[in-house]
Amino acid sequence: MDPRVSVVVTAYEEGEHIVTCLNRLREAVTLPCEIMVVVDDANDSTAPFVRDYAAQHPEVVLQVNDYGRGPSRAIRWGFDHASAKVVVVTMADGCDDPMQIDQLTRLVDRGVVIAAASRYMRGGRQIGGPYLKTMMSRLAGRSLYVLGRVGTHDATNSFKAYSRDFVRSVGIESDGGFEVGIELVAKARRHRLPVAEIPTIWLDRTIGESNFQIRKWLPHYLHWYFYAFGPSLAEG
Repeated sequence: MDPRVSVVVTAYEEGEHIVTCLNRLREAVTLPCEIMVVVDDANDSTAPFVRDYAAQHPEVVLQVNDYGRGPSRAIRWGFDHASAKVVVVTMADGCDDPMQIDQLTRLVDRGVVIAAASRYMRGGRQIGGPYLKTMMSRLAGRSLYVLGRVGTHDATNSFKAYSRDFVRSVGIESDGGFEVGIELVAKARRHRLPVAEIPTIWLDRTIGESNFQIRKWLPHYLHWYFYAFGPSLAEG
């Protein structure tokens, strides 16, 4: 059976912790799916655990990204190699709620190009995480929602479902961090395409360390923030 959703999991030196992530995904996702764990290097500590896991669970696939290092390139690799028409991006750190993948997928099936899991809408919540990063993300999300009318209170969250065809049509220009989420929301807004959201509860990781580099990636986030306010690119 062809997958209804391709779940792209970006991973960096997760080691054996990736097994917990994969167990949660397999338990939570009821739709036919493929789970693509994307690493930047075949020698990443994540890789042998994924290979062993995939030997028992064929829906799990290890992908070695050769577009260059960084989560944005790994995510782009996932979109370019996804089999399903809906692609969900999630992290390997356990912060996202995999129980929502089915619901996000069905929203895209119904016609939106992006379905966002939102920490900042009514019913959503973020538990833990660095204070400064959280405040900046919340401010960006709410201002984009109110002023930019982007369709979600949480443009910066990576946990979203996308129309694969939409992403392939507009392309991904991000080349370093996790700014792909805000880039694609901004492009959907400029093309006047529908974006929807559902509330989510995000839990800070309890094992390992975050790979988020706020000083390095902030200029890229700001670029896409202001891009969202540009003129319409819709045809006609």
